[in-house]
Amino acid sequence: MAQQSDFRDVLLVDGYNMIGAWSNLKQLADQDLEEARNLLLNMLADYQAYSGRRVITVFDAYRVPGLGASYKQGDVNITFTKEKETADECIERLVAELKHRRRAIYVATSDMTEQNVAFAQGALRVSARELQLVIQQARQEVQVRIRDQALYPVKRNPLEEKLSLDVLLKLEQLRRGKSK
Repeated sequence: MAQQSDFRDVLLVDGYNMIGAWSNLKQLADQDLEEARNLLLNMLADYQAYSGRRVITVFDAYRVPGLGASYKQGDVNITFTKEKETADECIERLVAELKHRRRAIYVATSDMTEQNVAFAQGALRVSARELQLVIQQARQEVQVRIRDQALYPVKRNPLEEKLSLDVLLKLEQLRRGKSK
């Protein structure tokens, strides 16, 4: 599942655990579990893009078809547990597989006692509330950056100010391979 050259920090997320721990997702899951899963995955994809960490979300497969299946949705890896394997056991297995690659491994869960094996292997705990706050903070920082860029646009090329329009047009023609 992992590429040998991928040495980024990893965040392993117990998907249904987060859905049950975050009130907005829990309410949504009561009406539409698939929609709650998609919202969680979208939030994790945004977090992944902001943090640069590799995000792997584990779901208990007994709730959906696809035992043992893994796939990517955007940049988030999604893993469904194998038959008779819990999400906690799957996370423990993933920690064991990933720890030899010299990276920090974080496990997001609200049931710490279930992940003692993963933590004993060197994984670091992120509570459900902590992850929710980090995702919210990342979203706010992105919004601030977008607002700041709109207020203070960065000029792509300071040479534009120093060159005449004719010279800029000739340079663009050369760049495109259309010199006359």
